[in-house]
Amino acid sequence: MSREYRRNPEAISRLSPEQYRVTQEAGTEPAFDNAYWDNEEPGIYVDIVSGEPLFASVNKYDSGTGWPTFTMPLEQGNVVEIRDASLGTVRTEVRSARGDSHLGHVFDDGPPETGGLRYCMNSAALRFIRRDDLEREGYGEYRPIFG
Repeated sequence: MSREYRRNPEAISRLSPEQYRVTQEAGTEPAFDNAYWDNEEPGIYVDIVSGEPLFASVNKYDSGTGWPTFTMPLEQGNVVEIRDASLGTVRTEVRSARGDSHLGHVFDDGPPETGGLRYCMNSAALRFIRRDDLEREGYGEYRPIFG
């Protein structure tokens, strides 16, 4: 990758209260009341704090949960999975590797034909970059995945 991604204190200072609560305090936004749960545009989703490329629309699907959901990360090395027993049940938290933002959780009930995983993310942790803006935003290397 051509960029060096890192936790960006300036980006953190610009987060809305909801974005801060989700990314820095491991919060969860409301289902069906968030920016990307029903976004069908082609593009990629990056960490709102570090800019790390996380997910692509080609791997997004409607899980019926009300959050943006993906079958796999765009770059496996940009996500970290951590055991989470905070709600009395064991789940797997997903965080960005370099920005250390809480993104959501991954579950093993996704579509079997794509590996069986369901990455259920919070829109508040993500910034969407449209396919046509990838070059301008510095993510041109991902343009080929959209044909």
